[in-house]
This record gives sequence, structure tokens and C-alpha cells, in this order.
Amino acid sequence: MTTDIKEIMDRLESHRLWIDTIGEQGDKLGIDEIDLRNVDLSQYPLDQAYITACAFDGMNLNHKDFSSSLLSSSTFISTNLEGADFCKSNVSYADFSYANIKAARLADSECIGTLFVKADLSDANLVAALFDETDFRNAILINADVRLATFERVLLKGAKLTGVQGLEEAFIKSINIGTPEQPNLLVGEEARIWLQDNCLSHE
Repeated sequence: MTTDIKEIMDRLESHRLWIDTIGEQGDKLGIDEIDLRNVDLSQYPLDQAYITACAFDGMNLNHKDFSSSLLSSSTFISTNLEGADFCKSNVSYADFSYANIKAARLADSECIGTLFVKADLSDANLVAALFDETDFRNAILINADVRLATFERVLLKGAKLTGVQGLEEAFIKSINIGTPEQPNLLVGEEARIWLQDNCLSHE
């Protein structure tokens, strides 16, 4: 955690050059266990990067492009990510608790053990994403698009699911409407019916 801000900026600049020159110059960004909360990321691309176990908590990163990046175990607690692009990214074991992820794109992303507790995913694009033991407890998923997404052992207690789209095309293997300590697992068709009932429920 001792990496100084100037060194991080140099690496971000090198990554920008790497993207601009399609890999001819610069270096692909690879950082681990870096606190980025005091770094101004507004001018730098963060797609196609390796950014593991880094802290983005409470930052304003609306419309940021994180596509095709490895972001596993990073934290985005209470971060503003409205309209951000996580397409084809790996956010397994990342923590998005209390984050604003409205209208963000998580299409084709990998979310194994990811925390979205009390996060706002209204209107998010979750098409073809993999959700395995993902924690959506008390999250807002109003009007989210889940076509072709896979749900396995996904925690949904208290989640707002009104208007979720594409359920009939999603792969619903199992959902947990209990807690990790006291699971209440619904499998297959039973899980799908529970989801459909809750999508039609009142806000």
C-alpha cells in the first residue's frame, strides 16, 4: 500500500498510451492492493486492466469504462458508478455494497461471490452475466435486464425486483431467499416462479 500517487499516475498514463497505440507503446495496467481514493482517475481509461484488491470506495466514477478488466476483490462501497461499463469484466469477490450502479452495463461479466448489498442496479444491463453466490440482499434491481444471465445460489432476500426484464431467457439454477447462515434455497422452476412473482410485486 506504499505505492505513491506519482507512481500510480505514471502507470495510468502508460496504460492510456498502451490503449491509444493498441499495445504498441506503454504498458497494460496491473495493480494490486492500491488505495485509489485519493487519485484523480477522470482522465484515465480503466478498461482492459488488471486492478485487483484496490479501493474505489466513495468515488465518483459515473460512466467510467472498466470493460474487459480484472477487478476481483476490489471495493466500490458507496461509489457512484451510474452508467459505468463493466462489460466482459471480472468483478468476482468485489464489494459494491451501497453503490449507485444505475443503468450500468455488466453484460457478460463474471460475478462470483460479488457483494451488491443495498446497491442500486436500476435499469442495469446484466445480459449474459454469471451470478454465482452473488449477494443482492436489499439491492434495487428495478427494470434490470437479465436475459441469458446465469443465477446460481444467488442471495435475494429483501431485493427489489419490480420490472426485471428477460427472466424467461435467463438461466435460473438456484436462488437463496434466506441468509448465508440460514439458506432457503429454491431450485430451477421453483426459483423462476418466485422471481417472476416478485418482479410483478409492488415497489
